Amino acid sequence: MGIFSRLTDIVNSNINAILDTAEDPEKIIRLMIQEMEDTLVEVRSSAAKAIADQKDVERRLGRLADSQKDWEKKAELALSKGREDLATGALIEKAKLADMAKALAKELDHLKEALGKYEEDVVKLEAKLREAKAKKATIDARHKTATSRLKVRRNIHSTRILDAFERFDKVETRLDRIEGEAEAYDLGKGKGQSLADQITQLEAEESIQKELKALKSKMQKAAAPKKAAAK
Repeated sequence: MGIFSRLTDIVNSNINAILDTAEDPEKIIRLMIQEMEDTLVEVRSSAAKAIADQKDVERRLGRLADSQKDWEKKAELALSKGREDLATGALIEKAKLADMAKALAKELDHLKEALGKYEEDVVKLEAKLREAKAKKATIDARHKTATSRLKVRRNIHSTRILDAFERFDKVETRLDRIEGEAEAYDLGKGKGQSLADQITQLEAEESIQKELKALKSKMQKAAAPKKAAAK
């Protein structure tokens, strides 16, 4: 594909339409940018050659103009010396140079026209290149966001997380069992005693009361002689 055919395809292309039909938009946009940059280099290279050719033609036209003036002076000199034949010859040489200058002038016009088109192509191509790079930035950002979201979603639904929660459940079940065993030891405490337990407790209390009464009587008897002696 020639540079101009490729350039026309790029400039006239609808980037969004191309991306819509592409299987891998990121890859397509990258290739488009590379193609545009390569084409831009070629267009600038062609434009540089056209500029160089234009300057060369302009220099040649300047030299032809100087040569025409020189032959005209020679024709005037020949006439002043009565040599009309030499004057005619000089004018013929001047006419030849004029024809060459006319051809070069047409070449210069073509070069200027081509250079103008190159400039238009560069402007259009740079605009398309900016559009493609902006689209690439958008695609890159969307791809980064989508990749991050996908990673998060995969982690959420990961079997490792599910396994971790299953282990949490097992730990909680084990704790429930340990707490149940601890609570089992407290069952019946603080609640009503059996009839036998209550009678046994009464008997123990009565025995203690009898022992307490006997102890008091003994102490009173022991204290009586001391009181009598004191009187």
